[in-house]
Amino acid sequence: MDIQLLKVFFTTAQEGSISKAAHKLNFAQSNVTHKIQQLEADLQTQLFYRHNRGITLTPSGQTLITYAEKILHVIQEARLAVGDTAVPAGQLHIGSLEVTAAVRLPALLTKYHAEYPAVDFSLITGPTEQHLHGVLHYELNGAFVSGPVEHPELIQENVIEEEMVLVTPLSHPPVQAIHDIQLRTVLVFPSGCTYRSKLSQMLQEEGISPEKMMEFASLETIIGCVSAGLGISLMPRSMVAVSEQQGRVRCHTISDKHALAQTVFIMRKDTLMTPALSTFLSEMRSHFS
Repeated sequence: MDIQLLKVFFTTAQEGSISKAAHKLNFAQSNVTHKIQQLEADLQTQLFYRHNRGITLTPSGQTLITYAEKILHVIQEARLAVGDTAVPAGQLHIGSLEVTAAVRLPALLTKYHAEYPAVDFSLITGPTEQHLHGVLHYELNGAFVSGPVEHPELIQENVIEEEMVLVTPLSHPPVQAIHDIQLRTVLVFPSGCTYRSKLSQMLQEEGISPEKMMEFASLETIIGCVSAGLGISLMPRSMVAVSEQQGRVRCHTISDKHALAQTVFIMRKDTLMTPALSTFLSEMRSHFS
């Protein structure tokens, strides 16, 4: 099977458009179409349905896309393995939860960058679901996510245990139980956030329905809105410790099964252990031990 044809097929499937694939590959559209037709002729099956709205994968195409992703990744791994030296270098893409990146990683990343400047390090922040997809599809070398994670293609390593607290305006009276919450507007991160799911589960178990759920992408925005009295939120104490010390918000301890949140580092079981990744794992374990 021609690797170049496979790459064109995979890119076209990802982009969902021959024109977009041609732009990404810097090919003429006719060249992309011709290469896909070559691959279809070689495999003796149709890989795409062509219609007025563009293209979609046929059942054969859906089967091939999984193999194509793995094949192209193995080829990239082979290049890295052959070119590897003992000195950490090259690209390293790591995913992280927003709170972990903001509170737990700055010192680690600063030390790693200072000691291994040849590594082209990228940190991508987002919710756990996004990073699971990224690691599974070889887009990330690893990621800090909410655990535990159960997946046959992944391994996980415990890193941090976060204390979860209810965050309210400073004027809110003490909260001994979830029913003591006086504000019924809930401020949360976007869908896919584990802290959002945990808060929703807490309220549901107590038979409490929020009057309104407001979604924000920024930690500082949520803290600012809580401080102003707009609503309440649930997040790790480490995330709001400074704001609590400044007298902007009030934190309330949770005494049930939702009190702790685990952060784990995940990788694919078949991840190529490059010097850049190996040294990052070593620094991570030393930092969080």
